[in-house]
Amino acid sequence: MNRKTLRLAALPVAAMLALGVAACGGDDDSGSDTGNGAAAEVSGNLAGAGSSAQGAAMQAWIAGFSAKAPDAEVTYDPTGSGAGRKQFTSGGTQFAGSDAYLKPEEVTAATSTCGGGYIEFPGYISPIAVAYNLPGVEKLNLSASVLAKIFDGKITKWNDPAIAQLNSGATLPATNITTVHRSDESGTTENFVDYLAKAAPQDWPYEVDGNWPAKGGEGAGQTQGVAAALRGGEGTIGYIDASQVGDLGVAAIQVGEKFVEYSPEAAAAVVDAAEKVSGRGEFSYAIDLPRDTKADGVYPIVLVSYQLACTSYDSQQTADLVKSFFSYLVSEEGQQAAAKNAGSAPISDKLRGEAQKAIDAIKVKG
Repeated sequence: MNRKTLRLAALPVAAMLALGVAACGGDDDSGSDTGNGAAAEVSGNLAGAGSSAQGAAMQAWIAGFSAKAPDAEVTYDPTGSGAGRKQFTSGGTQFAGSDAYLKPEEVTAATSTCGGGYIEFPGYISPIAVAYNLPGVEKLNLSASVLAKIFDGKITKWNDPAIAQLNSGATLPATNITTVHRSDESGTTENFVDYLAKAAPQDWPYEVDGNWPAKGGEGAGQTQGVAAALRGGEGTIGYIDASQVGDLGVAAIQVGEKFVEYSPEAAAAVVDAAEKVSGRGEFSYAIDLPRDTKADGVYPIVLVSYQLACTSYDSQQTADLVKSFFSYLVSEEGQQAAAKNAGSAPISDKLRGEAQKAIDAIKVKG
């Protein structure tokens, strides 16, 4: 087997299917900034790690890019955002995926490791679903206040009056509620906690952090672990990247006077309303989301996952490979591949332009 065959064999079936789609459409580069000719010129190995929420999207990106760049090998270890940032800022990987932008101390570490600047931009947008396992309850409405009380252990039964009030006519069982949270440091946790802190400040007393702050409940590692824990116990509820929901029930979230179900379109709407974080690096496109919005059709529990890289690398080969892979990732073709494989919301043209500006700045050191 040649190297390309070995790489494909290591990918899950979903990624192989994505590659089949990419390969069939390889002659049409109208939606991509990295045509076959440009990508085919790059070679070498590129390693990344981080967000497990990005896992399905990353499979699609690697598969599609592999079809265009047969001499390049890109790998990604979905260890979780916190672990991925640590690996990147310490020089263990050339790039990372993170469900939260770099903290000040991580910016310092990244700047030192990169020997200059760093880039961070939103490359993956996905709703965070509030998923539950409650047989017989097909629809469930929840508010930020009720969610905060559930995850803080203040509401412990599914037929609690506060839940019943939001679900008129529904038959709710007296089953105990078991909350499931991430046991590892996670950007998904940070985004979910950020929502609770901003949308229900009177009911959520904890600081925003990537480590789950409340006591009680069941902890599970990475996105896949949370999904397994939710499916493994009746009466469970947890927060999870929408791409991993599968057959679980999903709550509609109160926004203003209405209850909004998650969708890529509703997720993209809240990102478009976000403000850029000030005082960061030249090629940082970190944003703060309006979690407490009351606008129609907006789903506020959204994960915005960032791509992290250096602005300079030791070799021209690595610099060219990072530029080419990231250019494919943000292209219309790459974003559509992720949407098909992961159910994510494609980034806007505005975000694509900002990301490409950062990508184009990547160069060899010297």
